[in-house]
Amino acid sequence: MITVGMDVGTRTTRAVVLEEGQRLRAKIRLPTGYNFAQSIQGAYDAVLAAAQVTPAEVDYLAATGFGRYRVEKRDLSITDITAAARGARFFFPRTRSVLDVGAGNARASKINEKGKVLKFRSTEKCAAGGGGFLERIAFYSQIGLDRLGATALGAHNPVAISTVCSVLAESEVINLITQEVPLEDILMGAHQSVVGRVLLTLKQVGIEQEVTLTGGLVENPAFVQAFEQKMGGKLNSSGDLYYAAAVGAAYLGHQRLLKKRGEAA
Repeated sequence: MITVGMDVGTRTTRAVVLEEGQRLRAKIRLPTGYNFAQSIQGAYDAVLAAAQVTPAEVDYLAATGFGRYRVEKRDLSITDITAAARGARFFFPRTRSVLDVGAGNARASKINEKGKVLKFRSTEKCAAGGGGFLERIAFYSQIGLDRLGATALGAHNPVAISTVCSVLAESEVINLITQEVPLEDILMGAHQSVVGRVLLTLKQVGIEQEVTLTGGLVENPAFVQAFEQKMGGKLNSSGDLYYAAAVGAAYLGHQRLLKKRGEAA
C-alpha cells in the first residue's frame, strides 16, 4: 500500500512516499514558487521518481500545510498541527510535546500516546514568531541562511535583539554591527529572541517529555542549542523531522485507507 504525503509551505514544498504506513521510501523538497500548481506537480513527480513508484501505484494522497487546498489530486486534507504531531511520533514514538516552527509562525501541541492532539497554541502570524525572523537577520547580516546557525554557535557573549518586529530589527542589527559587536554574538542573540517567543507558546500548552521539534528550524543547530538551554532539557531533533508534517499526512492517509478498505470488506 503506497501513500504520498505533501506539505505545501510558504517557502518549501515537501513530499514523501510511505509504504504500508511504516517504511519511508523517498522524500523530496522543492521551493514553493509563485506558481503553486507547478511547484506541487514538480514535487509530486520528483518524489515518485525517487521512490521508483508510478502514479498508478499510488493508493492515497494526503496534503497538509499552507497550500494544502491547492493539491488538486488530494484524497485528504490535514491541518498542519495534526500532521506534524503524527509525523513527530512516527520518528520519535515517545513524543508528548510537539513544536513545529515554520517560516511564518510556530505551533505547539500536546499529544497523547496515540499521537492525538490534546491541546495546541500558535504564535501570531508574524515572522518574529518563526523562522522568517531569522531569514531577515540572515539577509541583514549578509550571512547565508545555510550558514546562519553554524556561525551563531561561535558566540561568546550573545546580545539580545529587543525588537519583536522583523522589519524594525534591521536598524537594531545595523546599529550593533556599527558598534563592532561580534557578528556571532548578534546572530545568537537573534536565535535566543525567537526561542523566547516560541518557548512561551510551548509553555502555554504544557511541556511534557519527550519534546520533538519539527519544521525548517530542525536544521539550525543554533536554534536547537538555544532552545535546549532555555528549556532546560533535551529536544528531539533530526534531519528527517524536516519532513515530519508530510510523513504525518502520508501516515494518516494510510490509516484512512485501511479504515475504508475495512468497511468495504
